[in-house]
Amino acid sequence: MLFDLRGRHRRRFVRVIYGGLAVLFGSGLVLFGVGGFGGTGILTSLTGNEGSNHASFSAQIEKYRKLTRTQPSNASAWEQLAKNLLHEASGEAYVTSTGQVTSKGKELFTQASQAWASYLALNPSKPNPELALLMATVYSETGLNEPAKAVEVLQIAVADRPTDAALYAQLAEYAYKAHNTRVGDLASAKAVALAPASERTRVKNDLAEVKANPSGEKTYTTTTNGKTYVGKLNSKGELKATEVKTTPGSSGSSSTTTK
Repeated sequence: MLFDLRGRHRRRFVRVIYGGLAVLFGSGLVLFGVGGFGGTGILTSLTGNEGSNHASFSAQIEKYRKLTRTQPSNASAWEQLAKNLLHEASGEAYVTSTGQVTSKGKELFTQASQAWASYLALNPSKPNPELALLMATVYSETGLNEPAKAVEVLQIAVADRPTDAALYAQLAEYAYKAHNTRVGDLASAKAVALAPASERTRVKNDLAEVKANPSGEKTYTTTTNGKTYVGKLNSKGELKATEVKTTPGSSGSSSTTTK
């Protein structure tokens, strides 16, 4: 096996898009429907008809909460609790019209993360790979932004889909973001090898860019009155820069570049 699934107890979404592999979390899966969320994607398929209307999810959540309290060693109960929390998080009350998760939605993500951790702590013989894919969404930048945990769940996913280049590319990206270069390099090599021949150079270059700049943040270099500054924009769009060198012969000019 290429990766350790549990890791001794254990830039953003992948932008590597190539031909028929232009998918999120591999093989054409639609995680939450249009705009990233919705009730007709994989969340619904995971549990079949259970909780087929959104009003039922809270009842299912309570059902499995009680079950995990009375049977804390019941791995299936923790698994179902995590799934139904994610079903609930796909509702309109937890997602904006642009597909952004609200603060209340992130609260549900946190609860799902806790349920998932309890599920894994019971050492299931084969952790649910589809649920692992959903947890990768939970740990993404639009969710809880925990790249190291995204790496863990994506390792479970690639073990189940060992020929899925898109999943390996995502694993590589999150590994680089988590500063886990070893796993990132291994996953990147697999993604390149599994990609269509016509796309391998692009995949390789895209992942190399992620490795060099895992945060995906823009760095601005500005020259003003003969002095050069480098910095990043703050939340107000203001450039907070530090002088790095003096450029002789410049007077009153200003230029900005991005890296």
